[in-house]
Amino acid sequence: MTTSVTPRERLLEAASDLFYRDGVSIGVDALCKAAGVSKKSMYQLFRSKDEVIAESLASRGAAYQAALMPGPEAGPSPRERILAVFERQDKIAAEGNYLGCPFVSTAFELKNPEHPGSVVARYFKQQMTDFFRSELIAAGAEDPDTLAVQLTIVFDGGSARTVVRAQALGGIGVLTAAALLDAAGIPSGQLARR
Repeated sequence: MTTSVTPRERLLEAASDLFYRDGVSIGVDALCKAAGVSKKSMYQLFRSKDEVIAESLASRGAAYQAALMPGPEAGPSPRERILAVFERQDKIAAEGNYLGCPFVSTAFELKNPEHPGSVVARYFKQQMTDFFRSELIAAGAEDPDTLAVQLTIVFDGGSARTVVRAQALGGIGVLTAAALLDAAGIPSGQLARR
């Protein structure tokens, strides 16, 4: 049995693709045309374009985070699990259609920290920082809070570099994250202290 895609789902999918590729300034007319939905229908489904931005980012965000976060196969040590995020970023960036971190892109374009899209972006970026922090605590890091923020900055910098240079990372994010972990005394193969 097949299920049909609802107008709401079409709008969110079209918005996710258009906002990531062309930016959130894309007009409502273009969005509705891409989704095959009338403006009237859009405003019946969503209170505003701002709500569409936030909900489409949340939709894209869940899939993006899932593609980055390691599963059990990523290795038993916190260091390996952390580095897996950067290895996956490297792989995604090498595929050729990577336009940077959608959360950073959206928040940067909106510039308003209170905009619903910025709130969603901040939530997902915090999830990544929290993942790093949790793994660093498990590894016995002396200052897991600061190191988790530093790793997030390395990730975001790698995303920005990919866009600005229009080229893959070539492992630089992995190397930089590994250098931070080395400096913090988090060796390879160290099992988690849980």
